[in-house]
Amino acid sequence: MAELELRHISKSFREQAVLRDISLRVPNGSFTILLGPSGCGKSTLLRIIAGLEVQTAGQVLIDGNEVDHLPPAERDIAMVFQQYALYPHLSVRENLAFALKMRRAPRHVIDDRIAEAAQLLEIQPLLDRKPKDLSGGQRQRVAMGRAIVRKPKLFLFDEPLSNLDAQLRTSMRIELKKLQQRLQATMIYVTHDQVEAMTLGDRIVVIEGGRIRQADDPQRAYSAPADPFVASFIGTPPMNLWEGTLEAQGTNARFHAGGLMLTLPAQVRSALPPHPSTLTLGIRPEDISLENVPRSLPVEATVELIEDLGADLLIHCRVDQVKLVARAYRHTGISTGGKIRLFLPVNKLHAFLDQRRVDLPPITVS
Repeated sequence: MAELELRHISKSFREQAVLRDISLRVPNGSFTILLGPSGCGKSTLLRIIAGLEVQTAGQVLIDGNEVDHLPPAERDIAMVFQQYALYPHLSVRENLAFALKMRRAPRHVIDDRIAEAAQLLEIQPLLDRKPKDLSGGQRQRVAMGRAIVRKPKLFLFDEPLSNLDAQLRTSMRIELKKLQQRLQATMIYVTHDQVEAMTLGDRIVVIEGGRIRQADDPQRAYSAPADPFVASFIGTPPMNLWEGTLEAQGTNARFHAGGLMLTLPAQVRSALPPHPSTLTLGIRPEDISLENVPRSLPVEATVELIEDLGADLLIHCRVDQVKLVARAYRHTGISTGGKIRLFLPVNKLHAFLDQRRVDLPPITVS
């Protein structure tokens, strides 16, 4: 186990900047997720930590020691890739033992570590099989076991579950989380899947355009996103976001975004500058109510589509040219093409001014 620190990491390929001034501290024993869309730089950052890429600027420190001058083999890091990268001609046992044999570890140490990893991952019956005789989930377990037997300071995972089917991916997420809790190891995990990020990590680092947008615990990233990008990237379906203008209306204020108009109470106006340049309001679909709840704003909408998810429904609506999605329980009696009255609880609204979060005070609506 170890603590990782990144100081002002930047990476460019010729004229193309891929990472821009990344600074991050990963605590000892934590499960940290690097989350972002394809091409945001998260895998490049992982490869820099591993020593497989050289940064243009900045430092990588493990337990307070700079490791930029060390090759990958000397950083005491194990990496699990999207591709299993198992030796096809070796048995599972031989695959697990390979790295230890290269280090000339004693035979009894190799046997003990293989037995320990096999028990942790429940692959004891597979030890004498070849990779071609294994399922995708079993191969991924072996790839993880090959990392575990080394007992490294850091475990790095580069989208290791993306090749698995949905059901197996769900079960492997659970097993991986249990494994991290048993090992109490420091793990850094790259994914573009926000469900994986929310369920696996105790800390999420959202990256976009080579920059860190927010580094926080999963619930904080969900309930208090730092900017509209994080708000739209975390959550399924994503947060409803509307960019518009705010104008005074007595002691209150009126928000305009296309055909959507919301009369906001005075407390909202007092939390914003006198003349906001760009105001974005948002609310999560699950926070919208079909019933008139206290401290809420009514909205008349037209139902365009209803997604039946089994346990609940996603109701896709339109207010003039503005779209919104609400989550509802089953048996609502709502039909496509009909009118619907939605209620937006004021205390569930999120506000972003010039792409930055504005924390609104608790609001009372008469």
